[in-house]
Amino acid sequence: MHTSNLLVFGGTGFIGTQLLSRLVTETFAAPGLPEGRVIVPTRDAESARAHNLTLLPRVDVMDADIYADDALDALFLALTERGGQHCAVINLVGVLQDERVMPYGPAFQRVHVDLPRRIVAACRRHGVSRLLHMSALGADPAGPSMYQRSKGDGERVVMNSELDWTVFRPSVVFGPQDHFLNLFARMQRMAPFVPLACADARFQPVYVDDVAAAFVNALDNASTFRRAYPLVGPRVYTLAELMRFAGRASGHRRWIVPLPEGLGRMQAALFEHLPGAPISRDNLDSMRVDNVSAEPIAPELGIHPLGMEAVMLPALAGFGPNAGLSAARARAHR
Repeated sequence: MHTSNLLVFGGTGFIGTQLLSRLVTETFAAPGLPEGRVIVPTRDAESARAHNLTLLPRVDVMDADIYADDALDALFLALTERGGQHCAVINLVGVLQDERVMPYGPAFQRVHVDLPRRIVAACRRHGVSRLLHMSALGADPAGPSMYQRSKGDGERVVMNSELDWTVFRPSVVFGPQDHFLNLFARMQRMAPFVPLACADARFQPVYVDDVAAAFVNALDNASTFRRAYPLVGPRVYTLAELMRFAGRASGHRRWIVPLPEGLGRMQAALFEHLPGAPISRDNLDSMRVDNVSAEPIAPELGIHPLGMEAVMLPALAGFGPNAGLSAARARAHR
């Protein structure tokens, strides 16, 4: 079955914009196939315009409160009226910070658990069987952090349904416009040294374009139904190595000072109250578990993960407009 119409939750975000670009230029533009449409709900029309989503062909940006059941029903009606049974849903919505409440705070509850539950219920009401869901590497209902526990409970909602679901669990996602390595680079532009908690925590960063490609390649592939996939890059780094890479690539190498656990938690407790908090105590709790995977990338996903250096060296050096071209050349081995 070829998906002719798609509803994408979180389409205005970092991963969502990359996914939509792939969908409209490759999947839904393939010759000989009926023209597909992509519905992207948002309450932030300015963000959609900033990412040029309103200019993409076959993309309909709709104002909607995705946490209201009547708004969800309207979105699903628009989806199914246009595509009949050839419809699918993608959920990319997530948050990184929340207030400290056990087992997790209200934002994590609302976004990571309640929203997947609402989406699954809407799929049932409107006869949509295909759902692709973004989780996270380390998601675990019994995990050490609120983030991991809420992601794990959200996974459980999806995986306990009768839908044709696919769950993706990426490590930290990098790309020219990310909020990860770019944050590390900004920190080192402003400070003569960087005190760093959990300096030995391990990550396996994955390129945003590879994450988008995994979703696109799995969309109509029945062998991916009812399976969960880790998404990781080709190399494991410690947090200190990632910080040093960002400093070197941006031309602002700084002294990295690993902090003992107590001082690290004090630092995080202060930072988590700042707007756009760079780190929180819950982030430190997540880093108790290495964010890596021993599993190779599944062949049915059709991706060969690109290394961080090929993409982020030009991006962090200030070559923003050419970063995508540099990555494309690296992927083509040129």
